[in-house]
Amino acid sequence: MSEDTYQQVQAIKQELHAYMNGPISTSLREKGLKYRIIYGVEWNRLCEMAEKRSHSAQLANALWKEDIRECRLLAGLLQPADCFPEDLAEIWIESMHFPEEAQYTTLSLFQHLPYAKRAAFHWIARNDQMFQLCGFLLFSRLFMKEDGIVDDNSANEFLDQAQSLLNTNNVTLKSAILNALSKYAALGTIEQNKVNRILQ
Repeated sequence: MSEDTYQQVQAIKQELHAYMNGPISTSLREKGLKYRIIYGVEWNRLCEMAEKRSHSAQLANALWKEDIRECRLLAGLLQPADCFPEDLAEIWIESMHFPEEAQYTTLSLFQHLPYAKRAAFHWIARNDQMFQLCGFLLFSRLFMKEDGIVDDNSANEFLDQAQSLLNTNNVTLKSAILNALSKYAALGTIEQNKVNRILQ
């Protein structure tokens, strides 16, 4: 880590400490989050912090390596999408501890990746629940932008994976699958009918 990046990380930690919210931090720990530090800073505040900083892959990676909730969420906000290789995206997913990281990193970064559609298909096919979660969260975002499916074969691949995983005991993953199906169904009557057949 360069000296400049180190100083930026330290400045971010100081700002997070100033915004620390004890009740939220306690609540998150009670919900099972086990980071070394949880400042309890809300998402909107993190977005504000990211807006006033230059986006940098070096800074994002340094923050991702911190065992601090807010640093990891900020990493997705500060990582430029156009210089985030797919293998690094998978390294990030492999190191994710909690569904919240998947949810916010998909929102801030994954949906903007130039290879987002390809990655979504690849991730839902992985035999790993965190990858599957990221994949279905990503599909929801792509469908909302009407950018998720290009042909019938792709649609069938998405629907087959969703159907095969619907009986999962992972509540968060199941919710993500159902949400992705809902967003797909909203694309039109044909899509709605396909989803109805799966859910019946």
